[in-house]
Amino acid sequence: MPTLAITNFNIVLSVLGGWISLFGLVSYLCKENFYLSEALISLLAGVAFSPAAANLIRPLEYTGGDQERLDTVTLYFTRLVLGVQLVLAGVQLPSRYLRKEWRTLGLLLGPIMTAMWLATALLVWGVVPGIGFLEALVVGSCVTPTDPVLSNVIVKGRFADHNVPRELQDVIVAESGANDGLGYPFLFLGLYLLEVGWEGKGRGEVVGLWFGETWGYTILLSVVYGAVVGWGANKLLHWAEERKFVDRESFLVFAISLALFIVGTCGMIGSDDVLACFIAGNAFTWDDWFRLETLDDSLQPTVDMLLNVSVFMWLGAVCPWHEFLVNDGVVPLYRLVILGILVLLFRRLPWVFAIHKFIPQIEEIRQAIFVGFFGPVGVSAIFYLYITLEFLKTMEPSEKVEHLGEVVKVVVWFLAICSIVVHGLSIPLGKLGFYLPRTLSRGISVTSDGREFLPPIRSRVSTLVARRPRRNSGEELPATEPPSSDVRRSVYRIGGSVIPRRPIHGEPDIKTTSGGLGGLAIGADQASSAAETDLGSPSVPGRTIRFPDESPVIAAPITATAPGPAGVQYADST
Repeated sequence: MPTLAITNFNIVLSVLGGWISLFGLVSYLCKENFYLSEALISLLAGVAFSPAAANLIRPLEYTGGDQERLDTVTLYFTRLVLGVQLVLAGVQLPSRYLRKEWRTLGLLLGPIMTAMWLATALLVWGVVPGIGFLEALVVGSCVTPTDPVLSNVIVKGRFADHNVPRELQDVIVAESGANDGLGYPFLFLGLYLLEVGWEGKGRGEVVGLWFGETWGYTILLSVVYGAVVGWGANKLLHWAEERKFVDRESFLVFAISLALFIVGTCGMIGSDDVLACFIAGNAFTWDDWFRLETLDDSLQPTVDMLLNVSVFMWLGAVCPWHEFLVNDGVVPLYRLVILGILVLLFRRLPWVFAIHKFIPQIEEIRQAIFVGFFGPVGVSAIFYLYITLEFLKTMEPSEKVEHLGEVVKVVVWFLAICSIVVHGLSIPLGKLGFYLPRTLSRGISVTSDGREFLPPIRSRVSTLVARRPRRNSGEELPATEPPSSDVRRSVYRIGGSVIPRRPIHGEPDIKTTSGGLGGLAIGADQASSAAETDLGSPSVPGRTIRFPDESPVIAAPITATAPGPAGVQYADST
């Protein structure tokens, strides 16, 4: 007898595969038309499938009911995602970018990052009850780095292409990539100072640990290691490609495999794998060769999308939602809400605005406000949260240590969720607030006798329907389309895609024009759609499907024509 195997493994595969497939069907609509990030949508999906809702994703069961093992799995998952993301972020920067823009990055990673850390710590110290300033420094360090995953919302897609200059996009990518790894000094300074106050360690020992272990072994070693590995990988790939030893698939996946290698090796030696990945990615494309060779490739964005959707679904499922309401008096909910608002407003915005004149890429005040506001908290904050919890386990057990662990967990999770939601909705709500008053004012008109009427809305769908003649029973075909069964429409529109009809058995491509029955022109079936596509994206020839974010393939020029029957002209593109 056949039996059902409703196991956790089968359920997870079904949910994850089904969600990615369903989201993929409307991905362009969500991201390019509604400006909704896949991070926010996947987070909500994770909440819907979590034990608190549909109970299809049960993370605690996967670890045998052990919360510590679940925390370890989340830590490793965020490490993996950050490693791959930061290598790709380093690869997409222009040639020698870190050397050319060291002044700008020095301001963002030095004074700005320090101000963000201290400002967040002061806000946490003032709002969260029962903790001192040193504990607030630990909490503030977790949310100081800007998240590279959520930063993609403002550096990729149609919104970025139309509203964010390319130079400013590169600065945002470089800052979010570098400051993720530079969160270690801020975090461990607070933790080492706590050991001085709580466990009586000497100040000289703590200073030696912070400079020697944190800066020397963790930061500087990771920078050197990432630079050497990235440069060596570039030379090896050059050597293999020149001798035709590497195929196209292995060439394209090389950056992702490099990220996995660095995360694994840096994890074994105990260095900063996150920073090493970013440095390696930039060193790997120091000469711009690999970036230009993969500029029209979709493998890296595809892997990026899969990791983003998976990790935010996981975060939505493992987030301790119940602890926001009931946390044994650690932080009341209303204080969490106040803290979230204050952190979003004062963690980054005032400091970027204060020194924006010293950053050449920020040319206007509104750009300074934009860069200052969009400093999201996300995957990197969860990563540093579990680094903190791992360190607290090495300290002597006490009520202070246990209380700090609870405070860090609740506050960092809440701030991360607030940032994902607020920054995920800021662009669509801003667009809605900008266009809605204009739409309403133009949509409602008043006639001369005082009566209001709503003019018909000509949407894209209705326009396309109007272009296509109806074929109802008893209705004659218009003169613009011949009744012959051999002549079919040469262009079908699906969403924003354009799929040209393929000729059958050597049949030339035919398009109906407005010249009547004898006005059939051949070989111009994509002229009407060229204006609707984005000409800034690279064109990929050899395919029949054209997606909305790709430029059309330019048809070959017509050099000779031969008259055919009934005015049909056949194009000779040879």
